[in-house]
Amino acid sequence: MRRGRDAVTFEELVAEGSAVPVEGWDFSWFDGRATEERPPWGYAHLMGERMAGAASALDVQTGGGEVLATVARPPALLVATESWSPNVALARARLRALGAHLVAVADAPALPFADASFDLVTSRHPVVVLWEEIARVLRPGATYLSQQIGAGSNRELTDFIMGPQRVNQNRSPERARVAAAAAGLEVVRLEACALRVEFFDVAAVVHFLRKVPWTVPGFSADGYGDQLRRMHEIITREGVFVSTAQRFLVEARRPA
Repeated sequence: MRRGRDAVTFEELVAEGSAVPVEGWDFSWFDGRATEERPPWGYAHLMGERMAGAASALDVQTGGGEVLATVARPPALLVATESWSPNVALARARLRALGAHLVAVADAPALPFADASFDLVTSRHPVVVLWEEIARVLRPGATYLSQQIGAGSNRELTDFIMGPQRVNQNRSPERARVAAAAAGLEVVRLEACALRVEFFDVAAVVHFLRKVPWTVPGFSADGYGDQLRRMHEIITREGVFVSTAQRFLVEARRPA
C-alpha cells in the first residue's frame, strides 16, 4: 500500500514519476494525482457519430489508439497512422478488434494514401497538421474533425520550469482557420476553451512532462531538479499546482 503523500520524500516522488512508462495516451496513472477539465464538446462522442456515418475513415496520429478504440460503429474501411514505434505496437494490438488497419508512417511531410480516399479524417492532439495532405485525401464533400492543443497550453507549468517563454501562436484557432482555408477546406465549426489542470504531487508533474514532451522541450528530472524541488515545496504547502490547458475543436469540409 502506498504511503500517504506527505510521507513520501521528494526524491521518491521524482523517482516514481521518472519510472512510469510513457507509451500511449492512457492517462489513468494520474488518477488521484492530477486532474484536467474536459472540453465541453466531447470529442470522442463526436468522432463516434461521424465514424458511424462514414464508409471510409482515417485517424491521423492515433497514439496508442485509445480514443479510436472507443468507436462503437466503425466504417467498413478504417485506417490509422502513427509515427512513434512504441505507440505503433500498442495501437496495432488495441485496434485489431475494431478491424482497423494501422500504418506506421512519419508525421510529415505526406500521407501515404491516394487522392480522395476517405470521407472522414480525424485527429486528436496532432503534433503537426498537414492541411494540404488532409484536403488531398478527403473526398469531395468529406469532413476533417480534430481536437487540437491551443497556443500557450500549460504555460504556467512551462514558465515555472523554464522561466517566462514566448507563446507560439502557430497553434491558435485562427491560424488553423487560415491554414484550412489555404488548403481549400471550409471551416464549419471552430470552438476553443481553457481547462483547469491540477497536479497534487511532483511525481505527476515529472510523468506529465515526460509524457507530453513539448510542454518543456528536452525535459529531464536531473536537468530541472531545483525547479522540481520548488514545485514540490509549493504542492506540499498549498496542496496543488494549477495550470491551464488550451484546447480547440475544428471541423472542416472539402467542398463538394
